Amino acid sequence: MEAGTGTGCSARTLAACVIGGIVLGASVLVPSLPPLDAVRRRLRRPVRVYMDGCFDMMHYGHCNALRQARALGDELIVGVISDEEIKANKGPPVTPLHERMIMVRAVKWVDDIIPDAPYAITEEFMNKLFTEYNIDYIIHGDDPCLLPDGTDAYALAKKAGRYKQIKRTEGVSTTDIVGRMLLCVRERSSSDAHNHSSLQRQFSSGHGQKVDDSGSGSGTRVSHFLPTSRRIVQFSNSRGPGPDSRIIYIDGAFDLFHAGHVEILRLARELGDFLLVGIHTDQTISSTRGRHRPIMNLHERSLSVLACRYVDEVIIGAPWDVSKDMITTFNISLVVHGTIAENMDYAKDDANPYAVPMAMGIYHRLESPLDITTSTIIRRIVANHEAYQCT
Repeated sequence: MEAGTGTGCSARTLAACVIGGIVLGASVLVPSLPPLDAVRRRLRRPVRVYMDGCFDMMHYGHCNALRQARALGDELIVGVISDEEIKANKGPPVTPLHERMIMVRAVKWVDDIIPDAPYAITEEFMNKLFTEYNIDYIIHGDDPCLLPDGTDAYALAKKAGRYKQIKRTEGVSTTDIVGRMLLCVRERSSSDAHNHSSLQRQFSSGHGQKVDDSGSGSGTRVSHFLPTSRRIVQFSNSRGPGPDSRIIYIDGAFDLFHAGHVEILRLARELGDFLLVGIHTDQTISSTRGRHRPIMNLHERSLSVLACRYVDEVIIGAPWDVSKDMITTFNISLVVHGTIAENMDYAKDDANPYAVPMAMGIYHRLESPLDITTSTIIRRIVANHEAYQCT
């Protein structure tokens, strides 16, 4: 069912979830709200909307929620919930607050953030949003958000007539992604018992294997994401490079898109006028990093990268080798790579994927600001797997 945005007629929404085996439900009235143009004329200033969240292991579903929220106003302010609040209400987060703030700031639809936001919107915090931050509406998805005591976390905003609702992105959730990782760990452990004690070996092996961009991967695929051209257009930028633009190219898997990815993309973008990002196929990643990778499929990874404000364009299914023809076709000025990555032995291989740009003198190695890889995230998950085990 299509979720209302709060700009149409009044509607009753039913929120329900299972807590301790008991189904709790609450029927709340969402009042009708005036259209955005009318609000903007009345206020005589940009309409400011607020959305909060944990944004733990941030994925394209989070980004799509922020995109929808931004469309309901002119400026989007995002509250990033503190580590302590998440731990008290949901269990320990995988990514600490400073990494989650990097991720949220990098989303191109976000105008500003509020760190250490509370999990529940109290009357005091809501008044602070309205008075200090000039927030006009509080946004949340159509999925239930109940506190441990069974009450609606957004009841006060709804009662005040300052609540708007967006549609949840189907096919992905943090719990789903964690489940994929744990499934990969279990399957890899059972099939390669001699490697089961080391996640680095489990998830970063195989770089010497032959790469096949066209073959079918044999890794675990449990994603329910159905990509559409409309969704890709929604995430894409409308502008291309200018005739004299300095185009920077960086490629990779960008699996479980994390703060390390964001920071290297930020640095790469600073080197030119236009950042082109190549995203490798699932088959390429399976061939170079082990058959249980990637965790996220090609289109999921593409959307996460496209949502990043530092990225201007992506090549969905980029080739492993950066060829002369590719450099000419895309008018690439500089090819860059970070110092922190899953596979740093590419230069030692017989078929160095960056041999051509190196020979042309247009290859640059960037110092990675953060020592984080996809395997880092996987290790964190496994360390806390009991807290994230799906019931």
